[in-house]
Amino acid sequence: MAIWSGSLSLLADAGHMITDSGALVLSLAAARIALRPRSAKNTFGYRRAEVMGALINSSAMLGISIFIVVEALERLHAPHAIRATGLLYTAVCGLGVNLLAGFILARAGGESLNVRAALLHVAGDALGSVAAIVAGACILLFDFPLADPLASLVIALVMSVGSLRLMREASDVLMEGTPAGIDPELLSRTIAETPGVAEVHDLHVWCLIPTEPMLTAHVVLTPAAHGTDVAKRVGERLHSLHGVEHVTIQPEPPERSLVALRVPAPKKKV
Repeated sequence: MAIWSGSLSLLADAGHMITDSGALVLSLAAARIALRPRSAKNTFGYRRAEVMGALINSSAMLGISIFIVVEALERLHAPHAIRATGLLYTAVCGLGVNLLAGFILARAGGESLNVRAALLHVAGDALGSVAAIVAGACILLFDFPLADPLASLVIALVMSVGSLRLMREASDVLMEGTPAGIDPELLSRTIAETPGVAEVHDLHVWCLIPTEPMLTAHVVLTPAAHGTDVAKRVGERLHSLHGVEHVTIQPEPPERSLVALRVPAPKKKV
């Protein structure tokens, strides 16, 4: 129908839907892989399969958006004849299907990068259908064929922004970046203020998936403090104050004890 009508916006919408079929299959496969238990080879498990799926999906959407921009610019210089009635009817049907798919995905859980990537594809399709409807109405009512490439250009640019944002989030996770909403300085201050802690160093914060931050740190103990008790108190404070559940603390002896270990005792004179 897109080829018959000659509409770029409808062709882009059809191309998105074909790509979305693959994207949804990829999202489902990534979600299934993420459920696998950890093993000796993958001690963290397979949770990041969801992030990998999100990165692939967003990259595919960005590539399609670039193609649509190039084609739309060409059609602005050389408008094509468009059968607006077929364009309008097909776009309305496509919008209904996309809204239903988007509703199902939104209920599946918007916190997952993988689900958000699939939802981005469907949202792009819905916007493409809206653009096609607007373009078809402009052609029928005002005999304005440039509405088709203009609508496609706007939607492609909007989708590119969403794709780049999602790619950045997925890349941050894969590069062990600090999770969004987490302030390492604040975490360090919370640890330093814990009874029994004299100093904090080598603090690292990252995540396997955006909703599950993880932290490791070395703490120098105050004299008479017990490492196990301090590590437990630090973990409890980080969980209650900042929502960080996976905490690994390495206690170290007080500085004066370290100096005493390094300096040998003086020999007694005979």
